[in-house]
Amino acid sequence: MSAPGSLAALLDPRAIAVVGASDKPNKLGQAMMQSLRGYAGAVVGINPAGSRDMFPDLAAALRVHPALDLAVLCVPAPAVPGALRECGASGVAAAVVCAGGFAEIGAAGQAVHDDLVAAVAETGVRLLGPNTSGFFRPGARLFASFVPGVGELGSGSVGIVAASGGVNHALAFQLDRIGAGVSTGVGLGAAIDVTAVDVLHHLADDPQTRAVALHLESVPDGPGLLAAVRRVVEVKPVVALVVGQNDISEFAQSHTGSLATAWSTTRALLREAGAVVVDSEIELVNAASALTAVRAAPRPRAGVGLVTGQAGPGLIIADELSTRGVDVPRVAPATKQRLTELLPPLTFLDNPVDTGRPGPTFADVLATVGGDENVDVLGVYSIVEPVVSLPDALATAALTIPVVVAVDGHGRAVEDVRTAAAGQVPVLVGPTALAQGLHAITVDAHARSMRSAAPAQTAGPRLHDAAAWAGSAWSEARAKDLLDALGVRTPRRAVCTDLAEARAALEKLGPSVAVKVLDPAVLHKSDIGGVHLGVASDADLGTAIAALERIGAPAFLVEEMAPDGVDLLLGVRIDPVFGPIAVLGVGGIATELWDDTAICSLPAPPHVVRALPGQLRAEPLVDGYRGGPALDRDELVRVVGALAEALLSDAGIQEIEINPLRVGSDGLVALDAVVVAARAEQRAEEKVE
Repeated sequence: MSAPGSLAALLDPRAIAVVGASDKPNKLGQAMMQSLRGYAGAVVGINPAGSRDMFPDLAAALRVHPALDLAVLCVPAPAVPGALRECGASGVAAAVVCAGGFAEIGAAGQAVHDDLVAAVAETGVRLLGPNTSGFFRPGARLFASFVPGVGELGSGSVGIVAASGGVNHALAFQLDRIGAGVSTGVGLGAAIDVTAVDVLHHLADDPQTRAVALHLESVPDGPGLLAAVRRVVEVKPVVALVVGQNDISEFAQSHTGSLATAWSTTRALLREAGAVVVDSEIELVNAASALTAVRAAPRPRAGVGLVTGQAGPGLIIADELSTRGVDVPRVAPATKQRLTELLPPLTFLDNPVDTGRPGPTFADVLATVGGDENVDVLGVYSIVEPVVSLPDALATAALTIPVVVAVDGHGRAVEDVRTAAAGQVPVLVGPTALAQGLHAITVDAHARSMRSAAPAQTAGPRLHDAAAWAGSAWSEARAKDLLDALGVRTPRRAVCTDLAEARAALEKLGPSVAVKVLDPAVLHKSDIGGVHLGVASDADLGTAIAALERIGAPAFLVEEMAPDGVDLLLGVRIDPVFGPIAVLGVGGIATELWDDTAICSLPAPPHVVRALPGQLRAEPLVDGYRGGPALDRDELVRVVGALAEALLSDAGIQEIEINPLRVGSDGLVALDAVVVAARAEQRAEEKVE
């Protein structure tokens, strides 16, 4: 896959102009000039009212410095569009806009925002921002940032792509403190031109970047983001933090829409694309730092070996790894025998290996555990002691698998270990940090094993005679007719308009039936008392029909009762950001309460669909818990494929939901179904595309 347009002029400029440079303290232009003073290329100030060392405009600066590639615009928002047009006219290829005061302030800034968007389109200048604190490349001493202390950042191997300039700097300072350092850090700001997609493609080709830390607040281009992540993870790992768990956007009316929030969908599809998804900025830093090590070989379950100098911290690490589902296998008999020769009997001679106070045999212990046939990744923890040098022991062990070290101790002692390691291995601080780093390496190995074993996604077949299903009115009965056409099993049923027809249906479908309101406008029937189950007698039927008539039911659906089983939700929908997706979760009336879901993009290869139940906390329930019915993964693959077939057809469908989809002893049966038609304007847009 080819990358989008080059960011070389932005991130590797030959010369830089600061437009709005100033000699006055506390001015943005003065702070930016100070930050850029260490850059090897020429840095010039532009200000018609500035000192004689400055140029009145870009044209004058270009006569002296014809290689100006980048302009850092330190001018108020209203002046930015004009300054950008001057860049375009002068041949300056890239610009950074630090100012705020655009669309984020409402109507007063919207006109300026729109003018800036137009200027970008007119000039073709690559624009970072607005409303960003800039970017930096410490290895090149390029700090296009006004944040104090940024010039002290050391060069490293983690690339940062952050929605927020503040988060970009916060991550950079944390990575610097733990010794990982930063190769390139970019704060996107409003991202009206340069986006996360652009920077990801750039970092994929950057030889200094060994791992990428990605921070997201919104996703304007879902397919583009996933394509960029897939390209990066082919050559280096990506760790992603998605902010906005509680920022719930407007949902579709179904349960599927409620569960497939922007946050949960983004996280799920990033995982599917190969990223390591984390829950906090601290974990983001620890995971990205650990992933600068040699990558583990692709494994469905990479085994972690753990060597600790102290038992208590080792238990914390092992417990956290177990909670995260990381495999900490027992060592082979030969390994255990060798450990008995190297360590005193008071230690624990299996995995985790507790060495007691590290001694002269520590390097041999590391080599023995790291060379075990069941160990793919090695974690080492110790409180810093003068008895043994961890970096020297690791160098002697000469391991070829990924190794991550975590230490605790006085600040200077920890720094001495990090300095001695000198990039040889990632050095984290504390037991939990080590567990987070090891988990990240195993997740990356698992994702790559899934990708290497996966057939390419192909478009699914289309629904036969799709045009016949077009229309906006979808009752439960019509939705189930669609499922029947797709080969998805549903209960026998009858549509009734009065009590007499319902009696005939009971006689045919009994001994007991479900009686439901049948109205395309009612999606959640249980919420309004629109479902009566286990109706077996004429009296009960009369009571049920009377109750439904009181809530205004225009018709009734009478259908046979299904055998007991475990209820799932299965939905497919056109996500407004990422396109077609499938959502699998706990079904029934408590769907949102449990919020236990797995999401994948569509069309999906069979192995991806088979893996969905394994992402649910409720997986034991669908795997035959206490002798209950077990979900047939192959049947799930067939049902998801059938729903995707309808969603991707020309029937104008926005969403299909089965809730509950019952897992019974004789397979899957759809007990309720909702179909949501695409809006007319959406269908028109799809035809234009």
